[in-house]
Amino acid sequence: MDYNKVAKEILEAIGGKDNVDAAAHCATRLRLVLKDESLVDESKLEEMDVVKGTFSTGGQFQIIIGAGTVNQVYAKLAPLAGISEMSTKDDVKNAGTKKLNPIQRFVKVLSDIFVPIIPAIVAAGLLMGINNILTSPDLFFDGMSLIDAKPGMADLASLINTFANAAFVFLPILIGFSATQRFGGNAYLGAALGMLMVHPDLLNGWGYGGALAEGEIPVWNIFGFEIEKVGYQGTVLPILVASYILAKIEQYLRKVVPSALDNLLTPLFTLFITGILTFTFVGPITRSSGNLLTEGMVWVFETAGFIGGGIFGLIYAPIVITGMHHSFIAVETQLLAEIARTGGSFIFPVAAMSNIAQGAAALAVIFVTTNSKMKSIASASGISALLGITEPAMFGVNLKLRYPFIAAIIGAAVGAAYVTFNKVTSVALGPAGLPGVIAIRADVIIHFIIGMMLTFVVAFAMTFVLAKRQQRLEKKQNDKAK
Repeated sequence: MDYNKVAKEILEAIGGKDNVDAAAHCATRLRLVLKDESLVDESKLEEMDVVKGTFSTGGQFQIIIGAGTVNQVYAKLAPLAGISEMSTKDDVKNAGTKKLNPIQRFVKVLSDIFVPIIPAIVAAGLLMGINNILTSPDLFFDGMSLIDAKPGMADLASLINTFANAAFVFLPILIGFSATQRFGGNAYLGAALGMLMVHPDLLNGWGYGGALAEGEIPVWNIFGFEIEKVGYQGTVLPILVASYILAKIEQYLRKVVPSALDNLLTPLFTLFITGILTFTFVGPITRSSGNLLTEGMVWVFETAGFIGGGIFGLIYAPIVITGMHHSFIAVETQLLAEIARTGGSFIFPVAAMSNIAQGAAALAVIFVTTNSKMKSIASASGISALLGITEPAMFGVNLKLRYPFIAAIIGAAVGAAYVTFNKVTSVALGPAGLPGVIAIRADVIIHFIIGMMLTFVVAFAMTFVLAKRQQRLEKKQNDKAK
């Protein structure tokens, strides 16, 4: 492949050098911030063999090229566009943020905070799933769990359970580090704040309800003012708000504290002041708010039933297009952190149904299109979507042809209604697709598998139905034109 020629053609199609504000690339896509996206010649891009699809989201125009090729194309494109020295991924993020509305910016903030800690949550959650497989009765033996039947595995299950719980017990430390960094403060002060909130001298956060009912909450008595000695293990909202306050206090102190004393006094006062505010006002208020949010989500799941699940499945893919799905990460993290009360996350199974549906629709396109390039894109992107990565299928195939996307959301609605009706929840975040089965609560795994099969069949079949309808409409239009 002549990468220099490809780069020149792409640059010309996106409006030339003067239309590029910033550029970077990820594993499979060019990420461009353009001054005017209306200048993009998408038809010209689609004609290029190297381009698997295009879409615009989050203030960025993205061109899907593929792993191993995108970096080669970017290496030639960057100097042609005059961005070889000044453009980085952060430049692209910052430039793209300027084009977002307030709601999109809020969602992006949540995404920037939670995406970096997802690997830790995924690892812990999947370990929790393995523990559930080992300890759930009736999964392998009638009336017994695997460790009941094989007592020698009991300590292995206990070890795995300890490993699984760690990330959720100390969740405020992870979020404190990531959130404070995102808000412009010292990430290590944020981590220290998280440590304060889960200190072993505090009443365990999960035991707060029982202690409150019994009137046995320990307190600090500071000059007659009582502050509850309660931890915030497994909470999300308290540390988010506290991290924001910490970052702003630190930024203010950096400006007013003499430089000679800055490294000594600023961390001291930042952590002390934020800690006092957290345990007196921020923590109690946001704990109650977080509990209400979690209980509200669980109530909707339990009362709206399969109808609510079906609607959620229907709109999940459109939500992904807007990027708003990143806001679900915070809610899912809270649901998983309080799994004993919530039963797990019902969002993950719905997301999995949506991804399976996008993959099924893309694979169906292989059999209904005569375009060889589209067949190639559909095969690779369809398999990718089944494994949990939907952007190539969604933007490169389904949205481009429209009818597969409609088929996919119908399939997702049917599958989501089924898994919601059967109370399917996950015990982890993971790849929302075929591999996600390990993240599902052990006693409902079979319903998750049935849901995936149902989703695939409906989306695949509906793609054929809608393709035939599309062909009839096109034939009528051609006949009228003649």
